[in-house]
Amino acid sequence: MRGRPKSKKHGSGAAALWLLLPLLVMIVLKTNLLPQVARYSIVGSPPSAASGDEMAGDVDATKGYNQQNQIDTTSREEDSSVRNSDVAAPLGSKLSCNFSDHQSNTCTMEGDLRIHGKSATVYVASVSTYRPENSTIKLRPYARKWEDQVMLLVREVTVRSSPPAGGADDDAVTPPECSIRHDVPAVVFSTGGYNRNFFHVMTDVIIPLYLTAREYDGRVQLLATDYEPKWIAKYKSILAALSAYPVIDMDSDDDGVRCFPSARVGLESHKEFGIVPGLSRNGYTMTSFREFIRSAYSLQRPRAAPASRSSGGRKPQLVLILRRNSRQLKNEADAIAAATEVGFDVVPAGPDDVSDLERFSAAVNSCDVLMGVHGAGLANMLFLPDNATVVQIIPWGELKWPCRHSFGEPVAPMGLRYLEYEATADETTLNETYPRDHAVFTDPISVHRQGFDKVWNIFINGQHVIVDIKRFRGFVEQLYKATTTE
Repeated sequence: MRGRPKSKKHGSGAAALWLLLPLLVMIVLKTNLLPQVARYSIVGSPPSAASGDEMAGDVDATKGYNQQNQIDTTSREEDSSVRNSDVAAPLGSKLSCNFSDHQSNTCTMEGDLRIHGKSATVYVASVSTYRPENSTIKLRPYARKWEDQVMLLVREVTVRSSPPAGGADDDAVTPPECSIRHDVPAVVFSTGGYNRNFFHVMTDVIIPLYLTAREYDGRVQLLATDYEPKWIAKYKSILAALSAYPVIDMDSDDDGVRCFPSARVGLESHKEFGIVPGLSRNGYTMTSFREFIRSAYSLQRPRAAPASRSSGGRKPQLVLILRRNSRQLKNEADAIAAATEVGFDVVPAGPDDVSDLERFSAAVNSCDVLMGVHGAGLANMLFLPDNATVVQIIPWGELKWPCRHSFGEPVAPMGLRYLEYEATADETTLNETYPRDHAVFTDPISVHRQGFDKVWNIFINGQHVIVDIKRFRGFVEQLYKATTTE
């Protein structure tokens, strides 16, 4: 045989080495003693492989998340298997997409993945269970898929899969060659949509990003379509807590084709402004999310302790969110004076104040109560310490249910308390527009039956609140007693 050793001594040594080689490989995999590699390498160097633990995490992440009506190019047996660090990676790539979820469409993949940012295309090469009918998948990576109009503002991402080498599909797309290889997973999302509304940013992007990317403990590369530099700058603390690497602008990425060991396109999402622990792959909750937020902004106050009414010491602090467009608190000065007279230290917060999250998150964290008329500013409750109180002022118009849905129901899962002040027909500027015998006052539900646009234009965007100061003072007196001790 060519290359055969000429002596028994050398032959037995070589044979012993070959026998020991599998054991050495097992030791390396078990102990993770592989040399550390750079986060990415220019193509020409050997491709970096994810560790066994990372790949096992990606497989676990897809277990149980695929639902009926999904597009799934892996077998059911492969989806239900658990792969440990001492088990070899499967031949071929894996791709699984879920289009049945109400909140968002998502695709999960691992293996040979190549992302071309400028064309917003993800290539999954050599898919082990390739199916021609599902070789091209399009989705918008934003967690509000039921709102068609806003989804049109989100760039579409195309996922193209190809068969294993030697596959019979002559029409399959040949993936482009890699320009850069990353050794961490990728998460593709969008900063488009309602990107200037704090409630929607939390609901549609930040909480879903947490659900999708937090498990990687910073070892993940975020790629954003509809890249908005001001948005990235505003939420830099949260993004830095999720990923150790700068967010890549997919839309203008000039570095060609980036290759990853695994990726998720689109974000896991459960509900508006909340997390359903039973649906979370990692058991995340709104409590754990708020702990993450406190850590990201270095907030020092984990829990609110009631101030004493008799000691003459610290007054309870109340941050009042002040709106400047629809649903203003028109007599805010009188409302602030009433709350101050009752015993609160009031912190007024207008649009300029809330825009600086680094500073405003700390201000909210120092407070015991957050109050405001229904609107996105109430989402700043995320920064409150545990056991603090959220007060929602509900405008006129039978809005109790939708207002509670947005900012009442999420409060308890965050470890907070909730109270509401519902404006009467005497406490709305709609009196300046409609006579008191109009259906707006006598039968608001009939207005609701005319459709969402009517409700939005009249009750949501068409009024301001003028609280009855005597009634409001009685309310804040009760609030003061509830947040203090004797």
